[in-house]
Amino acid sequence: MLGKGIGLLVVLVVTVSITPAFALTELERATMEDPRLENAFGAPIVDNVNVSQQVQISSDITNHQTKSQNFVYLVQIKNDADLVVSLGWISGQLTPDQKLSPSLSWTPNSSGKFTAEIFVWEGLNNQNALSEYTTMQISVS
Repeated sequence: MLGKGIGLLVVLVVTVSITPAFALTELERATMEDPRLENAFGAPIVDNVNVSQQVQISSDITNHQTKSQNFVYLVQIKNDADLVVSLGWISGQLTPDQKLSPSLSWTPNSSGKFTAEIFVWEGLNNQNALSEYTTMQISVS
């Protein structure tokens, strides 16, 4: 009985293909550049911000993928005690290689030094970062 047996040959074929969208690292899928303060008409604010002055917190976002990408542009404002005093976001979709300049408005109700933290995520439920976050210092008087 030892001479009889059933032979089994398994052939495993593995193919791997990499598309440019997946060749990018998590934080290379999009870039965020030129964070800035603007007035309601898009003109840069270079001086001190006044209490009750509405400002726009803007950045340039570019999708470096060959596919569309949902995103959330989130801005968190902290006071000098590191407490969040404002949180806002907008969501949208970037087409391949699209550059977009989203902005969120903020109206400070007190004077002081503030830090805007700006994030670009896949979504509010999926907080995977699409780019490095950035900060911006804001003086209000």
